[in-house]
Amino acid sequence: KDYNMNQVVLPLDLEIKLDKNDIAYTVNDLVEQMPEEAFSSFSRSTGCPAYHPKMMMKIILCAYTQSVFSGRKIEALLKDSVRMMWLAQGHEPSYRTINRFRVHPQVKDLLRDCFVQFRCQLVENNMIEEEAIFIDGTKIEANANKFTFVWRKSTENYSAQLIEKSNQMYNELLEQEIIPGIERESSDELSTEELNNIVNQLDEKVNEYDQQIEDNDKGSERKQLRSERKVPKHYLKQFKDFVKR
Repeated sequence: KDYNMNQVVLPLDLEIKLDKNDIAYTVNDLVEQMPEEAFSSFSRSTGCPAYHPKMMMKIILCAYTQSVFSGRKIEALLKDSVRMMWLAQGHEPSYRTINRFRVHPQVKDLLRDCFVQFRCQLVENNMIEEEAIFIDGTKIEANANKFTFVWRKSTENYSAQLIEKSNQMYNELLEQEIIPGIERESSDELSTEELNNIVNQLDEKVNEYDQQIEDNDKGSERKQLRSERKVPKHYLKQFKDFVKR
């Protein structure tokens, strides 16, 4: 096929280069549905005409959907991203202009309006329930935070498992006479205060073993004490984990 970099071509309507379900259309519709009054505070009667706040809001939101948050990188996208060029309609605000706009005090209210508008659209289209207060339902449990869960069902299941596991381990401690029983408010679930109480008792038990090991000069007895200490130390670690969760 013919390829000639020196041939003059007419300007192309960028919209025809976008897929029908491109994220740029969603961002455009979201901002366009906001009332004009929301942008009236940005109008100025003096000085150099500013970029339209709708256009600025669109390019910033679109960049965020692509995980681009740097002002310089957003500026770069305006030069080489078709969707960003279409949303900006050829305008190329600098990174300084972009950063000044998004730290403007009134932009905070605009973002709140955007969130409300977007959430209303999701509710109307039956994509989320009315009581939903978050929109990101695709987060995966991370190694950095093993208690990160998003779905309500996952949270409820996880909580039930945590209660069952803590009760089971508490009963094991009583059966093995590692700690004395504690006065419980409910036989179904250990409260945070009760879990902390168990942690303190286990901590004291481990410290007793530490002191006995330190005071004992016989190698065989010290080895036996260290072996016995492993059990309360294991439970101590588990119950500290329960308290955090």
